[in-house]
Amino acid sequence: MSTTLSTPHTAAAEGLATLRQVRQTYRWHRTAAVLVPTLALAGLLLLLQARFPQLPLMLSVLVALLGTVVVAGLLWRIWREPLATISRHLDRRFPELEDSAGLLLRPAQQLNLLEHLQQQHITTRLLALTSQPRPVLPVRFALATYLTIAALLTLAGVWLWPPTAPAQPPGTAPTAALHFPAVPTTGQKAAAPARILETRIRVVPPAYTRRPSFTAAEPSFRCPQGSQVRWTVRVSRASGRPQLEIGRQRLRFRPVAGQPLHFTASYTFAASTLYRIRFDGQASDDYAVEVQPDRPPTIQIRSPKPYTLVEFGQRPEVAVRLALGDEYGLTAARLVATVAQGQGEAVKFREVATDLNGSLRGQPTQVSLTHLLRLPALGLTYGDEVYFYVQAWDNARHSTRSDTYLVQWEDTTVDDSGSDMAMGVNVVPAYFRSQRQVIIDTEKLVAERRQLETTAFTDRANDLGHDQKVLRLRYGKFLGEEFEQSIGQSAPRPPAADTDGDHHEAGEHAEGEEAGHDHGAAATADASPTAEAAQLLDAYVHHHDDSETADFLEPAVKAKLRGVLSQMWEAELRLRTARPAEALPYEYRALRLLKQVQQQTRAYVRKSGFAPPIIPEATTRLTGEMAGAAAPRRQQQVAAPPTQPTIQAALRLLAVLRQGGTVRPADAAILDQARPATAQAALRNPGRYLTAVRDLRQLTTDVRASRRPCQSCIAKVESALTDLLPPPPADPGRPTGPDRLARRYFQELGR
Repeated sequence: MSTTLSTPHTAAAEGLATLRQVRQTYRWHRTAAVLVPTLALAGLLLLLQARFPQLPLMLSVLVALLGTVVVAGLLWRIWREPLATISRHLDRRFPELEDSAGLLLRPAQQLNLLEHLQQQHITTRLLALTSQPRPVLPVRFALATYLTIAALLTLAGVWLWPPTAPAQPPGTAPTAALHFPAVPTTGQKAAAPARILETRIRVVPPAYTRRPSFTAAEPSFRCPQGSQVRWTVRVSRASGRPQLEIGRQRLRFRPVAGQPLHFTASYTFAASTLYRIRFDGQASDDYAVEVQPDRPPTIQIRSPKPYTLVEFGQRPEVAVRLALGDEYGLTAARLVATVAQGQGEAVKFREVATDLNGSLRGQPTQVSLTHLLRLPALGLTYGDEVYFYVQAWDNARHSTRSDTYLVQWEDTTVDDSGSDMAMGVNVVPAYFRSQRQVIIDTEKLVAERRQLETTAFTDRANDLGHDQKVLRLRYGKFLGEEFEQSIGQSAPRPPAADTDGDHHEAGEHAEGEEAGHDHGAAATADASPTAEAAQLLDAYVHHHDDSETADFLEPAVKAKLRGVLSQMWEAELRLRTARPAEALPYEYRALRLLKQVQQQTRAYVRKSGFAPPIIPEATTRLTGEMAGAAAPRRQQQVAAPPTQPTIQAALRLLAVLRQGGTVRPADAAILDQARPATAQAALRNPGRYLTAVRDLRQLTTDVRASRRPCQSCIAKVESALTDLLPPPPADPGRPTGPDRLARRYFQELGR
C-alpha cells in the first residue's frame, strides 16, 4: 500500500525538477542573446571614444548609462520569470503535453486519482523531450546575431581606419607664430620672462554656412561673419594667465583641464578688427581678423519685361523665369502677385502668394526657376492688371525682394492709349462695343460643337449671323448705308424730277417708315420744278443714299470702315452657313480695324492754362553758350582732424631718429599717441598699414629702452603716417597772366 502511494509523489517531484531544469536552460539562452550584442556594442563605444577623443565624453556616458538600464531591465525580466509561464510555453509548443504541464506545479495532496495519472503521464513525456539534444524551449538568436556582426564589422572598420587629424597629437596641428617685441635688457641679471611657445587658432564658421571648421596658419586670417574663434596657447612656464585684447575688450584665457601650461580663449567675431595677446608684461603685435559679411540673396528676373501687355486673342499666361543665388544656400522663395480689378474708385486689390520652394531642396547656392502666371486662375479678366515681385531667403534668414513687374490684360472696350497732360480728350467710341461679344459667342459655340445637335448648332450659328448683320447695319450708317439693300455700295441718287408721281410717293413713304425720321428737305429738293433749283439746294440737303456726302469722316477713316463692313460681310456669310470656326479670323480683323478707327476719331481740345514762351532755337542752338549750364558747386573749408597734431608730433620725432638725434625714453609716449590712428587705418587697409603698426610698436619699445631704433622701421612708419595727413593747401604764387607793364605794351599796340 505504501509503494503504491509513493509512486505519484515520486513522479510529481521528478516532473517539477525537470520543469525547473527547462526554465534554467531557457534563462541562460535568453541571457546570452542579450549580453553578446551588448558586449560588442560596448566595445565599439569604447573604441570610438579612444580613436576619436574629440567626441563629447558626456554623450558617450549618457549612451552607456541608457544601454545599461535597458540591459538590466531585460535581464531582470528574464530571471524573474515564474514556472507557470514556462509551463504555458510548453503547452503551446508541444501538443503531446495535452495542456497539462501546469499539473506538475500542484501539490500531490490536491490532486485526485485521475489527475495523479495525468501527472505521471506528463512527467514521462517531459523527460522524453528533455532527453533530445536540442533545447526544449529554443531562443531566437537571429536579431542578436545581426547586431553582433554589425557591431564587430564596425569595430573592425574603426580599428583599421587611419587616424584623422583631430586624433593626432596636439603638437602636430598647424600653429600660428606670434611675434613679440624684444624685451629691453638692463644691467642687472634677472630671470627671463615667460613666453608663449605655441599658438593654435581654430575657426568654427556658423552652422548656416555649412562650411567645416579650419585651423588658421597665420595670426591674421579671414572668417565668415559670426564665426567662433578659439585660441589655444602653450606657455614656457606658469606665470599668470594670458590676456586677449580685441579692440577695447579684454578676455582672460582659461586653463585647460589636466594641462597646466595650456590656456584657451574664445570669441565670436561680428566685424573686422585687430587683436593682440598680452602675457607676462609683454604684448604681441597687432593682427587683423577680416570678417566676411553674409550678403543677401540675389534675384534676377529674366522674363518677362517690367511691363507686359497680353493682347486680345493671346493666351492669358505669362512665364516668369528667375535666377536665384546665394553664397551659402537658399531656403525659401515665393512670388507675391497683387491683382487689381475694376476702374476708377471701384478698384479692388487682392494679394496672392505662391511658394517656389519645390526647387530649393538641399539649399542650393544657384537655382533657375520657371513659374507660369495664369491670369484666369488669379481671377483676372479683360482690363485687369497684376503686379508681382519675387522674395527669397537664405540660410541666415536674410531676405531680398525684387522690383515690381506689371502684367496687363488688354481690354478692347476702353481706350488704353496715353493722353497728353495738356490735352482734353473727347472720345467717340460709345458704339464700338459689340464686336467683341460676337467673338466670345462664336468661340463658345465652337467649343461646344461636339455637345450640340446639328439643328441646335445651326440655329445658334444663324442667330450669331443675325447679330453680326445688326452690327454691320449699325456701322453702315456712318457711311450713309442706312438700308440693307444699299449696304456695300453707293446707291444711285434718284432723279431730280420723277414723272411717275404715285411711285415716287410710295417710295418716299416706305423710306420714311423704315428710316424713322422726316426727310422734308429731300422731298422739297426732288419736287423742285427745275434742275437748276435742285443743283442750288444740293449742297444743303442730307442725302441718305450717298455714302460720300452722308457723313463728315476723314477719307482714311472711311476706308477702314469699309474694310470693317467687308470683314463683317464675310463673317456673317460663314455664320449663316454654320461655319463659325471659319468666321473667327474675319471677326478678329473687324475688331482690330474698329479699334484703329476708334483711335483715329478722337477729338482733342487744348487745355487752357499757362503757355510757356517759345524757345528761340535759331539763336541759341549750336552757339556754345554755357552761361548757367554748369552744375552748382559748393566748397567748404574742413577743419583738420584731431589726430593731426599727434601724427605731426610723431613725424617730427621720427625725423630726429632718422638723423641720429638723441631722444628721451619719455618721448615714446608721442609715438603711443599716434598708434590709434594707425590701427584704424589698418582696419580699412590691412595690407598697407598693418606692417606700420608693428614697426611703430617696435620703435616705441626701442625708444623706451634707450636702444638704437630700427632704421627700416622708421622709413615704413614715416611713410604710413605721411599718408594719413591731408594734402597741404596750394602755395600762393604769382599769377600766370601778363603783368602791368605787359598790359600797357599791348594797349599801345592796339592804338
